[in-house]
Amino acid sequence: MHLEIPVDPSSPEAQEWLRDELARPEYQAAKPTWFDVASKAVQDWIASLFQGPGGNGGPLLPLIVLLILAGLIVAAFFIFGRPRRNRRSAIDRRSLFGVEDGRTASDLRAAAERAARSGDWVVAVEEQFRAIAAALDERTLVHVTPGTTATEFAQQAARIAPGEGEALRRAARVFDEVRYLDRPGSEGSYQLLVGLDQRLQGVRVPAPQVVA
Repeated sequence: MHLEIPVDPSSPEAQEWLRDELARPEYQAAKPTWFDVASKAVQDWIASLFQGPGGNGGPLLPLIVLLILAGLIVAAFFIFGRPRRNRRSAIDRRSLFGVEDGRTASDLRAAAERAARSGDWVVAVEEQFRAIAAALDERTLVHVTPGTTATEFAQQAARIAPGEGEALRRAARVFDEVRYLDRPGSEGSYQLLVGLDQRLQGVRVPAPQVVA
């Protein structure tokens, strides 16, 4: 019995049926997107880099990793912008012994020096003591909070500079006297704080040792 193929695949009618069938939503949803095509092309390119002699792409691996990392960093810059340092914001919000003060340690030292030149020892002592606290806070050696007192700061600072413990306690007393007890201050008190500030600038906290 001779059977004939009911539809000729090369006929225009069959081709039209095929186009109609492929145009159905389920076939369109299954089509790869441009991202799928691009991802596949990148994967094929990376895979081709490893198709050296014996399939070993070891020598190229560091270069590939560096290129990928560089690409991610560049993409992050374009997407998120340049990262901003948060230290400036922390200084803007810093409270130094009851006074909101956004100045840096260098700014405070300069203000103390100007007051000393004019003979205003009260301001000179206050600004110089705040400069000491700001400097250690900026270096994250001591954390000064809005409720930190001069005595508490001296105790914290003495932990990272044990040799300056007595000088720190004396500096805190001098600050409290001119700040809260209306003492006049003196050039000697100011110079005491200047010397302490200079010594504390050389303090370095040793890195923690790693135990094998």
